[in-house]
Amino acid sequence: METVHISKLTLADFRNYAALALDLKPGPVVFTGENGAGKTNLLEAISFLTPGRGLRRAPYGDVVREGSAGGFAVHASLDGPEGPVEIGTGTSGAEAESGRRVRINGANARSAEDMLEWLRVVWLTPAMDALFTGPAGDRRRFLDRLVLAIDARHGQRALDYEKAMRGRNRLLAEDSRDRAWFEAIEGQMAETGVAIAAARVELVRLLAAMIEKLPDRGPFPQADISLAGTLEARIGLEPAVDTEEAFREALAQGRDRDRAAGRTLEGPHRSDLIVRHHPKAMPAELCSTGEQKALLVGIVLSHARLCGEMSGQVPILLLDEIAAHLDTGRRAALFSILEELNCQVFMTGTEPALFSSLKGKAQFLTVDHGRVFPTADA
Repeated sequence: METVHISKLTLADFRNYAALALDLKPGPVVFTGENGAGKTNLLEAISFLTPGRGLRRAPYGDVVREGSAGGFAVHASLDGPEGPVEIGTGTSGAEAESGRRVRINGANARSAEDMLEWLRVVWLTPAMDALFTGPAGDRRRFLDRLVLAIDARHGQRALDYEKAMRGRNRLLAEDSRDRAWFEAIEGQMAETGVAIAAARVELVRLLAAMIEKLPDRGPFPQADISLAGTLEARIGLEPAVDTEEAFREALAQGRDRDRAAGRTLEGPHRSDLIVRHHPKAMPAELCSTGEQKALLVGIVLSHARLCGEMSGQVPILLLDEIAAHLDTGRRAALFSILEELNCQVFMTGTEPALFSSLKGKAQFLTVDHGRVFPTADA
């Protein structure tokens, strides 16, 4: 499998960084420092090298450094099998909330999805610790980001579906009875919705097979994963065109119900990712906090392997405060698996001692409120 790594990361007016240029090495990179120093901000900057709003899903205006009159900029120099690549992204002051621009090797990209040609980025943050007990929307976003790392077109499908659904919801709110408009919009929703569901089903099938390769009683237990959704349940049982027609009919018949509710009540925007602890045959949401964390880590690591096999390119991993939430045994197992994956992985923690077994194998950097420098004695 091919490996891609960020050799230099440059920030301008990003969060608490007025200006920063970091030379980075392949393999593990460990950022340590006290809480609030800006460690997660660095991971967030790297997460902008993939489509979407980054690991915090923050409005772009919130990302701009306080006191800055302009926007923000993130630039990365990549080293990979096809040679060096330069990727830059950011906003300008007046356009901070209208979207961010992407440039690749100095030329404007057609869309943010173009970055996926050069690198994939996957993350795990403390906010995701409540993934199994939180709302279904969080699990859908998690699932769709896993799909996007495999299928670069998934993001555009999701945007097209959301746009069409907003249009339908607007017609419902206006109490419109324009049949032609409804039929046109519902046709778009059916086409893109079934494509979204099919991509999710395929990802879950492939990921489940990869998860099965984890040791059944290992530090990161196998997870049984499945999908709950009206469209996902039909995928593979009939031709896609029949599923689209059935969804169109369901939307048409549900207009009065949806009008009363004020929103569209059926579709892939209502689906859920179901996770169970396989060795204990228990729903993930009923497992202990530690077991849930181990399940989630196992899923993310399995997905990284899947990315490598499917795209030929192992993703860059962002693991925020990962060591503090794992016991010594699981921490050692994680570091061993990361070494086996041979990918660039960025980790954060308050103490270098949490990563002591990586001494001599990782690049250790100390973060101190807008400054980043090599960690002493690391």
